[in-house]
Amino acid sequence: MKILLAVDGSKFTKKMLAYMTTHEELLNARHEVTLITVQPQLPPRARAVVGKEVVQSYQAEEAQKVLAPVAKFLERHGVKVSSEWKVGHAAEVIAKLADSGKFDLLVMGSHGHGVLGNLVMGSVATSVLANCKVPVLLVR
Repeated sequence: MKILLAVDGSKFTKKMLAYMTTHEELLNARHEVTLITVQPQLPPRARAVVGKEVVQSYQAEEAQKVLAPVAKFLERHGVKVSSEWKVGHAAEVIAKLADSGKFDLLVMGSHGHGVLGNLVMGSVATSVLANCKVPVLLVR
């Protein structure tokens, strides 16, 4: 199975990984696992002031802070992992990659704000569910 794990380094990512460790069907060396993290786009003025190279370097460093520990954790459990990071709106990028990468399953943690919280704050998970054709497993 080809699985995409959306990670952000939060406690919700840790809960998702804990859930996966208790479900052998998800955490299995036979699966092809890809990690994705999405860095927010910096405002245009900030990008102009510091320069393109500095921004890209900063975003790459921040992405690696999220991806490296998760990859290490999964590799300790015998799962071979590839990882990538992108810049943009998290929900759009995750849904698009899940669909274009022909993944069988997308797994992500959810903050679980509820309906009212989603109306006020929005939700990456809600948006991914609305825009993704791939089955999604949300872990709360």
